[in-house]
Amino acid sequence: MKVLTLFVQILFFILIFFVGQQISQSLNLPIPGSIVGFGLLFLLLHLKVIKLNWVERAGNLLVGELLLFFIPAVVGLINYGDVLKSFGLQILIVITISTIVVMALTGMMAESISKRKEVSNE
Repeated sequence: MKVLTLFVQILFFILIFFVGQQISQSLNLPIPGSIVGFGLLFLLLHLKVIKLNWVERAGNLLVGELLLFFIPAVVGLINYGDVLKSFGLQILIVITISTIVVMALTGMMAESISKRKEVSNE
């Protein structure tokens, strides 16, 4: 039964992805359909149209195996050896700076949420 539940939850994520793709294409949005799908999933969860436990197991599994989703992209870099030779240092600098910015903003958001929870618990 657990495998079937997990399978259905993953199918739901795939459905959300395809709906996001359709919305993005239909409205000619400059945003990828996967991002629209994420926004749609967030909206459905926030408005309590769907419950977190309906998708939580599959979400945890997919996040746990997230590294596997990057392998095809990294292998694809082999085709761009010339680009990496020419712009490798610049790309590395941009990746480093953007990683630091994301980490700092994530820390600030986590701190802000933690302070809000402390205030609401008082």
